[in-house]
Amino acid sequence: MTRIKQELDALQKERGHLDKAGLRALARRIREPLHRLHEVASFFPHFRLTPPPQVSVGVCRDLACGLRGSRALREELHAALHSDGVPVTHISCLGRCDRAPAVRIATPTVERNYLRAAATRVQDAVRSALDGELPAGDLDAREGAERPTWQIDVGNDYATARAFAERLRTDPDAAPREAISALESAGLLGMGGAGGRAYKKWSDVLGAPGDVKYVVCNGDESEPATFKDRELLLHAPWLTLEGMLLAGLLLGAERGFVYLRHEYDEQIAAVEAELKRMREQGLTGTGILGTDRSFELEVFISPGGYICGEQTALIEAIQSNRAEPRNRPPELQTNGLWDRPTLLNNVETFAWVPSILARGDGSWFAGAGVRGQRGMRFFSVSGDVASPGVFEVPNGITLRELIERAGGMADGQTLKAVAASGPSGGFLPRRLPRGLLPPRFADEALSDDATHFDILDWELSIPTARAMGVMLGAGLVIYGDRADMVEQAVISTTFYRRESCGKCVPCRIGSAKLDEIGERLRARQLSARDMEAIRSEILALSSAMEETAICGLGTVASNPLRTLLGHFGDEVAGYLEV
Repeated sequence: MTRIKQELDALQKERGHLDKAGLRALARRIREPLHRLHEVASFFPHFRLTPPPQVSVGVCRDLACGLRGSRALREELHAALHSDGVPVTHISCLGRCDRAPAVRIATPTVERNYLRAAATRVQDAVRSALDGELPAGDLDAREGAERPTWQIDVGNDYATARAFAERLRTDPDAAPREAISALESAGLLGMGGAGGRAYKKWSDVLGAPGDVKYVVCNGDESEPATFKDRELLLHAPWLTLEGMLLAGLLLGAERGFVYLRHEYDEQIAAVEAELKRMREQGLTGTGILGTDRSFELEVFISPGGYICGEQTALIEAIQSNRAEPRNRPPELQTNGLWDRPTLLNNVETFAWVPSILARGDGSWFAGAGVRGQRGMRFFSVSGDVASPGVFEVPNGITLRELIERAGGMADGQTLKAVAASGPSGGFLPRRLPRGLLPPRFADEALSDDATHFDILDWELSIPTARAMGVMLGAGLVIYGDRADMVEQAVISTTFYRRESCGKCVPCRIGSAKLDEIGERLRARQLSARDMEAIRSEILALSSAMEETAICGLGTVASNPLRTLLGHFGDEVAGYLEV
C-alpha cells in the first residue's frame, strides 16, 4: 500500500517544497501516476508547490483571537514587515484560544507559536529569523505549571487493558459484550461534536462482518475555540492510547491510527513517546498481553485543513486521498478505512473508556453527572473570562457555574452572548426569548409568566442542548458586553468559506455567498432595505445547505449570520448605512 502522504512529507522536508522535478521522480519511484501525487499535494495547506519565503507570519483570526484584536494585529505586522518581504496572513484557529491572540511564525524548517502575541515581540522574532535563528516560542507545557488532576486519569500502567485481556482469555465471547454493556450503562457519548452513543459504534463494528477491522482516533482538533484534546494528549496521552488498545482487543482489530493536527507539536511528541513505552512493555505488536490478538498503533500527522475533522474526510486523508467527505451511507462502522469496518472516536471519547471499565459496570461514570444528567466531560472556555482554560466537569453543570470555574467574567464585564459550539452553533444571547425555544423545554424550564430564558441557567449537556434546539460542543467562547457580535459572525463565515473543501455545490457556493454578505455588512455597505431581502436570502441558503450539503460544515456554515440576525439586531443596525 503506497503511503503518498508520507512520501510527500519526506520530499518536502528534503527539498523545501514539492517541485515539479521532485514530484516526477517520486511518481516514478513509487509507481504512482503524477496526477495522484498532485491531487493530494494541491489539496492540503501543509504542502508547498512553490518555494517558501525565508520567514512567514500567520495570525489566527478566529473567535477568541478576533476578540483580542487579531485583525488589527495582522494589519500592524503587515505594515511593519512588508518592506522585509515577509508575508503576514490570517490563518485558521491554532487551538491556543486560551492565550489569544495566537501567531505562528514559520521558516522553511521550523514553525513556532507566539501567544498573547504583541506586535513588537513578533517583529523582533521575525527579524531574528531573518538573521538566521527563530527564537523560542510559547509552549503548551508551561514552565512551573502543575500537572492537571483529573478524575479521568486512572494512571499510565494500563491496568484496565491488562484486566480486560485476562477476561478475554478466560471468556472471549463474554468479555466484549460486558465492556460494551458498561459503556452503554455509563451513557458515554461521542466527544467530537456529534454526541452519538459510544457503545453503539463499538457494538456496530464488533458485529460488522469481516476479519480486518481498524481503530482510528480523531485528534484533528480544528474547531475554533476547542482545545481540550490538546491538554489531554499533552498531559495524559496514555488514556487515549489505552482506550484504543481496549478497542483493538475487543474488536479484534490489528491496526490503529492516531490522527493528530500538525500544529500540535508537543502533543505529537508526547503520543510518540508513549507509543514507544507501550512497545517496550509489549502492549502493541503480536500476541499482546497473553492473548492471541495483535495490535499495532501509529501516528498519522494531518497535512492540514479543518475539513479533516469530518470523520469520512479524515479517513480519506489516511488513505492518501484528498480529504473530501464521503456520501453516507454506508457508515464507517461497516465501510471505513480501506472499505473495512472502522471504529472512529474522538480523543476524549477513547480517554474515558479506561476509567469507565476500570470502575466496573459504568455506574460510576453515569452517576457523576448532576441535575439528572449522566457522565462527565471536558470543556474549553475562552473569551471574556478571567482564567480561560480546560475544565473537567459533570454533565448538567450550569453555564453560570462553568464561567465561575473560569474565574468569572473578565474586567468587570457582564455576559452578552456565548458561542456554545465554536462557530458551528452560532451565537446565543444572554436572554433567549421564550418564543424561540421549543414549547416543551420552555414549559419545563420557565415559570408561566417568564418571557425569557437566562442562558446562565442552562444545564450544560448534549440532551439538554437538543431539547433547547441548540448546539453544544466542546469549545465555548464567552462574550462580555464590549464584544462586537457582527465582527464575530463575519469572522466565522470567512472561516467556513476558507475551510470548505468545495466538493459539493451547496457548500462551495453557499459559504462564499454568506461570506460576501458578511463582508458587505462589516464594510457598512448595506441599508435597512437591503437587510430585509438579505435576511430571506440567508434563511433560504441555510435551508438549502442543511438539506443538501454532504457534511456538517455545509449544514452549520449559515449559523453565525443566522443567529446574528435573529438575536443581535441592534448591533446589526449599527452597521447599516444611514
